[in-house]
Amino acid sequence: MITELVFDNQLTHHKPTEIVALLSCFVCEVKKSSEPELTETLKEGVQVIKKCAKALAQIQKDCGMSLTEEEYVESFRFGLVQVVYEWARGIPFKEITELTDIPEGIIVRCIQRLDEICRDVKAAARIIGDPVLVDKMEQGSSLIKRDIVFTGSLYTS
Repeated sequence: MITELVFDNQLTHHKPTEIVALLSCFVCEVKKSSEPELTETLKEGVQVIKKCAKALAQIQKDCGMSLTEEEYVESFRFGLVQVVYEWARGIPFKEITELTDIPEGIIVRCIQRLDEICRDVKAAARIIGDPVLVDKMEQGSSLIKRDIVFTGSLYTS
């Protein structure tokens, strides 16, 4: 799915804050959450991802896989898009936790996993020769790698 978005140039025209927010749908683990309040650009990005997911679901169906289009599209969860967007914009952690009913620990884990996706997308962009996306992924990664989310744990250090 991410490969399709990268090859179709669906991420490059977004700001780094928006890219990391949209990519959060790949790491969000919570099936049900409060409805995020999204900017128009983020709403459009969510629709692009859903459209791409529908197209991939159809291809999977044509290849004999039993997953329905609806199941595949619903496997991408957009509950943290607003949270990650605001986090990347520099909002304090306490304030982003008030934007959603998702527990703090899950938010932290998802943002940490999101940084891994940022590195993977950056590597893919470098391989296909998209220096603009490489730069934006570096910026996005640095925007989310801050504060309590990336502080070492007292229990695992």
